Amino acid sequence: MKLSFHGADRTVTGSCHLLEIQGRRILVDCGLFQGGRELREDNAEPFGFDPASIDFVLLTHAHLDHCGRLPLLVKRGFRGEIIATAATFELARLVMLDAAHLQEEEAGHRKHSTGGRSEELDGGPLYSMLEALDAIGRFGRAVEYDTAFELVRGIRVTFLDAGHILGSASVLIKAEENGHQRSILFSGDIGNSGRPLLRSPQLPAAAEIVVMESTYGNRCHRSFAASVDEFHEAVAATLMRRGNVLIPTFALERAQEILYFLRQGIEQNRLPPSLPVFLDSPMAISATEIFRRHPECYSETLARSFKAGQDPFLMNGLRVARETAESIAINRITAGAVIMAGSGMCTGGRIRHHLRHNLDREAASVVFVGFASAGTLARQIIDGAKQVRIFGETVPVRAHVHTINGFSAHADQRELIDWHDRIPGKQATFVVHGEASVMAELAPLLRVPRVEMPQPHQQFEL
Repeated sequence: MKLSFHGADRTVTGSCHLLEIQGRRILVDCGLFQGGRELREDNAEPFGFDPASIDFVLLTHAHLDHCGRLPLLVKRGFRGEIIATAATFELARLVMLDAAHLQEEEAGHRKHSTGGRSEELDGGPLYSMLEALDAIGRFGRAVEYDTAFELVRGIRVTFLDAGHILGSASVLIKAEENGHQRSILFSGDIGNSGRPLLRSPQLPAAAEIVVMESTYGNRCHRSFAASVDEFHEAVAATLMRRGNVLIPTFALERAQEILYFLRQGIEQNRLPPSLPVFLDSPMAISATEIFRRHPECYSETLARSFKAGQDPFLMNGLRVARETAESIAINRITAGAVIMAGSGMCTGGRIRHHLRHNLDREAASVVFVGFASAGTLARQIIDGAKQVRIFGETVPVRAHVHTINGFSAHADQRELIDWHDRIPGKQATFVVHGEASVMAELAPLLRVPRVEMPQPHQQFEL
């Protein structure tokens, strides 16, 4: 059995791990690198393996940093089967088509500014809308949680509920090799327990080898209740100052969760009943519709709401903006609105337009409710930049900035260690999907004979 690492190695994004067993080549995730220009350029580099040689892709969930290079994989020769949960397939379609659209749009602007060059490394799109559709055409079996299936003769796979986003999974692979049963568990992204929308992560299965994410491996989240209180207070204080509240929003999970808590704040009289809330993200709007179609993923709290005929994502003041003209019109509002727009790390999308119009207003607030990778615009603002560049302009940062990490959909250090401790029979753990300094803090706390922090494209014989 060979295991090699081709993304999210000593960095947070670009998850891509290759398992070779019984002559089969199985890829777990194939995500985009997100962050500064150097990371974006990594997306166009060779994968570190021949895409045409891959038999299967097992997709843990639909976040862009886990599925975003699948169209490029197909473009470069992959002709195998992509396998995931039904909810992940629906969301991944949305995410990849949106990514292709944005890349085509941005590449058009760059091509114009660079005299017509349009290659992957010169600012051209990694893949087109058509190539994203080609990847969707490789979608195969939609699997259920906790139900083992035969990938091929002698290799069995089980998807376990990871509790991270809708449809997210950890993946257990078991196979016979040289007369011995081998087992390897890929964590995917492990969810933060006790959230209102989804179930908590399922207990992990027994495995010899563990590949584990470490995004928040060096810190513990504050209590969820305290985070919700802080969120309601930040919104209310901004409204009192007659400013707008900007919430850079990840379209999958975070948008739905924020809608849920805005509605809760209104019901508890902590926020005005007629509060104007703009969901300015076509992808988040569609993701919310997909959310309603997958009760198999719901927490008991969410299931009770829907059973009682209450849509937890709706409120009187909610307005959705699918069209560009609707988004532009929002910028005429100078006070009293909550504006949710993608992307969560402010690397693209409509939030950048709203930031350009609101960052220099002292009455406004920017409320970050998720992780921001190094090099992103979100991280610059969080780290206290006095001014930032948006669309080639220098914009002063005068707005109040709130960072509420308790909303994270990732397990924190305590939960990661607990998840890892519960895996019987583990002999080695590979720590991935985290910044190098974070991995270095987490690794000594893992009780296992062998811990590795793989370098990009490093291969291990197991």
